[in-house]
Amino acid sequence: MHNFDETIAKLSNISQSELHHYGIEGVPFPSVPELKEVVEICRSLLFPGYYGKSIVDGSLLYHMGVGVERLYEKLAKQIEAGLTFVQAENEDRKSLHEHARQCAQTFVDRLPELRNTLATDVVAMYRNDPAAHNLGEVILCYPGMRAITNYRIAHLLEVLQVPLIPRMITELAHSETGIDIHPGATIGESFAIDHGTGVVIGATAILGHHVTLYQGVTLGAKNFPQEEDGSLVKGIERHPILGNHVVVYANATILGRINIGDNAVIGGNLWITRNVPADTKIFYKQDPQHLVYVASTFDDYQI
Repeated sequence: MHNFDETIAKLSNISQSELHHYGIEGVPFPSVPELKEVVEICRSLLFPGYYGKSIVDGSLLYHMGVGVERLYEKLAKQIEAGLTFVQAENEDRKSLHEHARQCAQTFVDRLPELRNTLATDVVAMYRNDPAAHNLGEVILCYPGMRAITNYRIAHLLEVLQVPLIPRMITELAHSETGIDIHPGATIGESFAIDHGTGVVIGATAILGHHVTLYQGVTLGAKNFPQEEDGSLVKGIERHPILGNHVVVYANATILGRINIGDNAVIGGNLWITRNVPADTKIFYKQDPQHLVYVASTFDDYQI
């Protein structure tokens, strides 16, 4: 049998690696399986009867009580693990524990508000898709709705300044649906993603109310300023701002900190790097000589 002693010794010498991270003894890292369960409990509370156990007459209050208690305990442990992951080893464990439970309590207290917002998303998805037969079909079947639900859960945790866990929750939806929404993005009510595969929404993007995106849409950054050592500058506002009632069709790419005005319609397969005025439609028009960009409010829109 081959002797792996040298390999084992090298692997064990993680002090020379920038990737090592023990965390604090006795507190595990955030768990993907546990966070999956947290999301599923949230779904059962936000959409009772559609997820989790069946609800029979008179049992809803009991169902909510059990679910809330389970969610609070599981979420508090995961938040504590996330806080531990980013804290120094000499951080006061008791204060981390208390802070985690306070964050979990605030999250649970805001679930009714979260459900009200998700209800507007369900209705928007239903109204925007003639193939949808009812609201229940949207809740149960649509990948866009699954991704939006994960995003809204994660965004609330992001607002509460919970580290790491929000990104893990949105990445769960990303792996399941192909829809990548950063938890730091700000998205208004009545948000709809039709089909959805390949949609990317960056961390500093801002979307108004009644925005609809189709598959393959990218709301990304135009360029990335660098530090002196070549690493990218963190935390700058680099993604688009979309107004209310904006529609972006399939495979359009909108880059940079630009504004897309209210009621604008962005046609498919376009590359947008400049502001688009309100009440404007941008699309390809077939010309006998060549393809040109045209807009409803002026003859030629230079992108």
